[in-house]
Amino acid sequence: MQFLLALIIAGPLAGAVAALLPAPPGLRGRSPDQAVLRHGVTVTGAILAATVLLALGFDHSQPSRMQATTDISWIAALDVRIHLGIDGISLPLLVLTALLTFLCALYSYFKMPQGPSPKAFVALLLVLESGTLATFAVLDLLLFFLAFEMVLIPMYFLIARWGGSEGVAGGREAAARKFILYTLLGSVIMLLGLLLIGLNAGTFDMMALATDNGSGLSKSVQVTAVLAIGLGLAVKTPMWPLHSWLPDAHTAAPTVGSVLLAGVLLKMGTYGFVRIVLPVAPDGMRTFAPYLAAFAVTGIIYGSLACLALAQHGAGGDLKRLIAYSSVGHMGFVLLGIATMTPTGVNGALFANIAHGLITGLLFFLVGAVKDRYGTADLDTLAGATGAALYGRAPRLGGLLAFAAVASLGLPGLAGFWGEMLTLFGAFDPAEGLSRPAFRTFMAIAALGTLLTAAYLLVVVRRVCMGVPPRERAADAPAPEARASGTGAPDIQGYEIAAWSPLVVLTVVAGLWPAVLLGLTDPAVQKLLAGGKS
Repeated sequence: MQFLLALIIAGPLAGAVAALLPAPPGLRGRSPDQAVLRHGVTVTGAILAATVLLALGFDHSQPSRMQATTDISWIAALDVRIHLGIDGISLPLLVLTALLTFLCALYSYFKMPQGPSPKAFVALLLVLESGTLATFAVLDLLLFFLAFEMVLIPMYFLIARWGGSEGVAGGREAAARKFILYTLLGSVIMLLGLLLIGLNAGTFDMMALATDNGSGLSKSVQVTAVLAIGLGLAVKTPMWPLHSWLPDAHTAAPTVGSVLLAGVLLKMGTYGFVRIVLPVAPDGMRTFAPYLAAFAVTGIIYGSLACLALAQHGAGGDLKRLIAYSSVGHMGFVLLGIATMTPTGVNGALFANIAHGLITGLLFFLVGAVKDRYGTADLDTLAGATGAALYGRAPRLGGLLAFAAVASLGLPGLAGFWGEMLTLFGAFDPAEGLSRPAFRTFMAIAALGTLLTAAYLLVVVRRVCMGVPPRERAADAPAPEARASGTGAPDIQGYEIAAWSPLVVLTVVAGLWPAVLLGLTDPAVQKLLAGGKS
């Protein structure tokens, strides 16, 4: 188990180095580009297999216990250690990361985004995977910060070199710069908070700090630390109003970049709230919880209204941009669950995290496929160019897009339902010391957000999958080339089925059998909120 966890984190780095080297003569295939893309699929597939073995070897009878631990001194003067381990909170995120990265590598093998050398693309993808996996497995504050930062440069280059410029003011380079500036600024502030905790507590060990449960930190230190760490994590989540980098980044990113950004990178922020802020500085968190909840529900309503505006006829809305704004709303539910500081709410937040990764990852895959077929993600152009729309021209693609949309709006029986429902239950009865009337108000506002979410997603399905009414079709006035591009567009291809089917299956399984995930997270959350006591 220890070896597997170390392999999972270090393996992609070794694979990234190998990707930059010339391929051996027997493995070159038809071309060097094909060889390096196959290398990416092989390495990410091996990491996924190792992650599945780790999950199978995990002691599911004790998910609250940290398992597969490694604890080696690294910087003795600061008591910084290479401390790794997984429990019921981190294991699902580890599996999700390995799965989505493998599916992205598989998709890229058949549909490589336009840009520079595939060698650099595969190497960046593997470095991104290593940093993300490390974030969910490290148990030292400074090591967490290093892993947290490790993903920024690969994602910057994926957006700036392999992204597109359509629908982004200033182009893909501007979107990449905005992404890196926002996240780096937030990270610097977060580092100050991490140092404040470590130096005042005398240790950077996250397990020791969680067991101490803030007793070794004064309330003023906790409040200051939560403010600093929370700001850094909120940028990555992203929380309204620190979200403005996200729509441009998603719109400009290649399809696989958007999938990983929404499916994995956003989870790093909310994971930091659960793993660090809640157990290490509970008094500081209790002070800021009502404000966090207020920002969360504002993001839910803001994201839904922005999507509703983009979905309207004549708004010129970009479908990728709309899905990006939907993430602001969905991650608002995650933050609301965390802000309740209750087992129900935090479990709901963790469930919503996984559900969002599966569903929004699938949505970005589908939107990328639609854009490849029709040459644009502009909603007005799509509605005008497709005429009878995807149901008539590519029925399987249209049906899958409708499935992902209803999963995203929280249809009972699919994964999106349980996280939002548990979050609302948690807000109905928040932790002791938090204002019940305030949180019930937040609950009501968030419930309104679910209605707005259903509204804009159904509008998208009507316009893209069902087309537009004849009176609107004339107003859309598609250009001849746009109309031509919609003619004879292929339905789902074999490689797309392979890349998307796991996400569909897991969305259904998590919706029908939520105990699979909640059985892992609930004991670990209970222990975390109890200060390390089971």
